Amino acid sequence: FGDYFKREAIEYAWEFLTVEIGLPKEKLWISVFEEDDEAEDIWVNEIGFPRNRISRCGAKDNFWQMGDTGPCGPSSEIFYDHGEDIAGGPPGHADEDGDRYIEIWNLVFTQYDKQEDGYLKPLAAPCVDTGMGLERLAAVLQHENNNYDTDGFKSLVKAVVDLTPKANGIKTDNASVRVIADHIRSTAFMIVDGVIPSNEGRGYVLRRIIRRAIRHGHKIGINKVFFYRLAPVLALEMKEVYPELKKALANVEKVLKREEQRFAQTLDQGMSILEDAITNLKGSEIDGETVFKLYDTFGFPVDLTADVARERDLTIDMPGFEVEMTKQRDRARQAGDFKTTQKGVDISDATEFLGYEQLENSSSIQALIKDGELVDSIEAGDSAIIVLAQSSFYGESGGQVGDSGVLSNKEISFEVGNTQKQKSGAFEHHG
Repeated sequence: FGDYFKREAIEYAWEFLTVEIGLPKEKLWISVFEEDDEAEDIWVNEIGFPRNRISRCGAKDNFWQMGDTGPCGPSSEIFYDHGEDIAGGPPGHADEDGDRYIEIWNLVFTQYDKQEDGYLKPLAAPCVDTGMGLERLAAVLQHENNNYDTDGFKSLVKAVVDLTPKANGIKTDNASVRVIADHIRSTAFMIVDGVIPSNEGRGYVLRRIIRRAIRHGHKIGINKVFFYRLAPVLALEMKEVYPELKKALANVEKVLKREEQRFAQTLDQGMSILEDAITNLKGSEIDGETVFKLYDTFGFPVDLTADVARERDLTIDMPGFEVEMTKQRDRARQAGDFKTTQKGVDISDATEFLGYEQLENSSSIQALIKDGELVDSIEAGDSAIIVLAQSSFYGESGGQVGDSGVLSNKEISFEVGNTQKQKSGAFEHHG
């Protein structure tokens, strides 16, 4: 903060790209904020960059801010020109959306504190936020204009194609293939870092990414559990720089496989409902009630439904979805203070879920419930609910069906027909 600013940041970026990496200067293009004369002057007068290869762009592209107020400032971006045989124009031009000019470096000059009235108050100690696109730079150095054609992706992309039916003729440039290759990387490393699929926080981010990959697999004809099979390919590719992935490979495969098996139970049903809704659509927007039903009953993340809609040039009714979500929250509040579905029973302690690590476990019993009341014991033939302190059974939530199985000790066994997860986190084993 305050030690160096625009001049030094621009010089360092330029030196790294043209001297250390050795990119041809004539292959680069620069953008600056339209009001940032200082940055343009540095590029032209101190770096010696030709003014006719500098684009002055508006705030949408070249002005960063955290929010309506707070730290903000102009940016300057460096683009690589992949050549005239690829469609697209320079930044700031009408045809800039093509792939010819690709941003490889971004310099954000955080020099203002935006006030509520819009005034840009200069910061006492401005700073630089710089970002380089590692995979984009790798593509440039390998003379590729697409990240998925680089050595970091080729083996994954090929592995995905090999999982598809040959009769489908799926190629390496297929969009779904690339989505899956990208998503196995992000999901595997999240799991290595200790994240597991859930309906909250980063666990839900992981679940959304996995389910999106699975849906894309079905799009290209992979109708079997497949996603976890890509983890060993990734581990082999990354073994030198990320040896921890190989060490955790068995757990990564287990978590991915279990999550896919669960979602597979509802994916086909959910897609059928979504296809029916699209077929009967009178406008171009999928109603919020359908989006909510897919989310609540079939475990479809909203962005997955939005993906399908975009592929058909449709939109989703987000305000309508939020209305349905509010109704659900109100229903939950009106249910009272009971922490289980059983009236008069308060189970406040959450069950520790062990299903991602093991399929069998020992546990103490937190509660026995019969006819809606807590009891001390149950007898042969009784219909009852058992709440455990720890369980490998998955509790039904987010559209995923709860597990069934058997609870037993040395003397008796209890057949579990369904497992329900309650708001408190307690798992009810119904049998």
